[in-house]
Amino acid sequence: MATVASTTTTTDRLSSFNPATGELIATVPILTPAEVDAAVVRARTAAASWSHLSFEARTEELISFRKALAAHADELADLIHRENGKPELEALVEVMMALGHVQHAAARAETAMEPRRVSAGMLANFRATISYHPLGVVGVIGPWNYPLYTPMGSIAYALAAGNAVVWKPSELTPLVAVRVAEIARETFALPDLLQVVTGAGTTGAALAKSAVDKIAFTGSAGTGKRVMIAAAERLTPVLLELGGKDPMIVAEDADVEKAAEACVYGALTNAGQACISVERVYVAEAVHDRFVEEVVKNVRQLKTGGDDGHLGAMTSPAQVAIVRDHLDDAVAKGAVVHTGGAAAISGNYIQPTVLTNVDHHMKVMHDETFGPIIPIKRVGSLDEAVRLANDTIYGLGSSVFAGKAARTIADKLRAGMTSINSVMGFAGIPSLPFGGIGDSGFGRIHGDEGIREFTRIKSTAEQVMSIPLNMMSFRQPKDMPKRLRGMIKQLYGQGVVAKATDLFRKLRS
Repeated sequence: MATVASTTTTTDRLSSFNPATGELIATVPILTPAEVDAAVVRARTAAASWSHLSFEARTEELISFRKALAAHADELADLIHRENGKPELEALVEVMMALGHVQHAAARAETAMEPRRVSAGMLANFRATISYHPLGVVGVIGPWNYPLYTPMGSIAYALAAGNAVVWKPSELTPLVAVRVAEIARETFALPDLLQVVTGAGTTGAALAKSAVDKIAFTGSAGTGKRVMIAAAERLTPVLLELGGKDPMIVAEDADVEKAAEACVYGALTNAGQACISVERVYVAEAVHDRFVEEVVKNVRQLKTGGDDGHLGAMTSPAQVAIVRDHLDDAVAKGAVVHTGGAAAISGNYIQPTVLTNVDHHMKVMHDETFGPIIPIKRVGSLDEAVRLANDTIYGLGSSVFAGKAARTIADKLRAGMTSINSVMGFAGIPSLPFGGIGDSGFGRIHGDEGIREFTRIKSTAEQVMSIPLNMMSFRQPKDMPKRLRGMIKQLYGQGVVAKATDLFRKLRS
C-alpha cells in the first residue's frame, strides 16, 4: 500500500486481515501523535486555500473526486469485501451509497450555506442576517462496519462546506481509506485536503486531542465518551454517531409478508453489523405467529459465506463473542431458537438466528448485539409496543409496519429516524439528516443539516438607517423610563393579548 498522510517516519506497522480466511492482506503504518499533529498542520494550510474558493470551484473539484472514486469502484468494493468480510454485492452497494453522498453534498452546499435574513424584531432599523462559514479542519474517526459509506457521510459534507479533513479509519479496515486518500491526492488540485492517519486507539486519541476544529466520530457509546473527554481538553466540538438498539413494530393491519421480508433484510444485512440494524421486533398478537413463520421461511432461504452468500464473515472476532454471549443469555432465560443459534457459530461465521419468547431481561433485547439475530416479541397492543420500543438508552433508527396508524405510531417513537413500511429508508435518502439521541449520540450527518454541522454560525446585525429613539446610546431624554414603560405595556403587556383575543372573536363571529 502507499504511504499515509504524506511521508511517515514510524516503523510500527498495523496488519489488516481478511476475516473470512484469516489471511494477511497488507500492512499500514501506525502513526504517532506527532505525525497526527503534523497532518493537522498540513490540513490547516489546505483549508485556508480551499475555504476561499467559490462554491462553483469546490463543486467542480468534488465532482472530479466523485468521478475518480467511481472509476475505482470495483477496486474499492474488493477492498471492503476482503477487509470487512461482507459479500461483494453489499460492498458495491456501500461504494454506490458513498458516491451518492459526495454528489449530494457538492450539489447542496451553496444552498445549505446561503446567508438568510431573519426578523430584527423591535430594532426595525437593523438588517439581521445568519451566515455559515467553514470551521477549518475536521477530524473524522470512522468505523469498521461501513468503512467507506459511514465516514464519507462526514467527509463529503465537511469538504463541501469548505473544510479540510483528516480521517482516521478503524484499525480493522484501514486499506480502503488509504486508497481513497491516494485517489484524493491524484484528484484534488490542493495537496493535503483529505489525509488519512492509520493506527489503533492511540492514533484516534491523538486526533481527538489535536488542534482540529471538530471531531466526527462513529463507533460505540463507550469509545464515543472517551473521544468526547479527549476533545474536551481543547473544547473541540464533537459529532457522535454511536450505537443503536433499533426497534421494529408490526401492527395487526400490516402487510405481514412485506414486513417479514423487510425485517430479515434490516436485521441481517452486513451480518447485522449496522448501527441501524433491526435489533428487536414487537409484533401484534393477532399476526405474531404468521409473522414468525414468514421470517423463518425467509431466513432459511439465505446462504452464509461463499462468493454468492447473502451473509459474510463477521469482521471482528470480539463481536462474535458478544453475539454468542447474547444468545447463551437469551436461551438460558427461556428464549426459543427457530434457526441458527450459538451451536451454529463457526469461526467468524454466524448463521442467522431467529428467537421468540424474548423479554427485556435478556441482553439481546437491551444491549446492542451487532450480529445476525432477530429477536421477536409478541405484544398485546400498540401502546405496549411503543412503550417497549422506547424502553432503551439508545435512540437511533426505528421502523413501523402498519396501516392507517403508521404515522401516529412513528411519531411516538423516541428515535432520531423512523422508516414507515420499510427498513433503513432514511439512510438511503441523502437529503435526510442522520443521527440519534441518548446513547446513540448527537449531531447530524447527511442533508443540509449535515453540511451546516461542519460550519460555524455567524450572526450579523447591520444598522441600515437612523431613528429618533436610539436605544444604543447613553444620550437619552429624561422621560425615557416613562416611554419605555409605555412601550413595554404596548408591545408585551396584557392589553396586547386582550386586543388580539377580541380581534379573533370578531373574525370568528
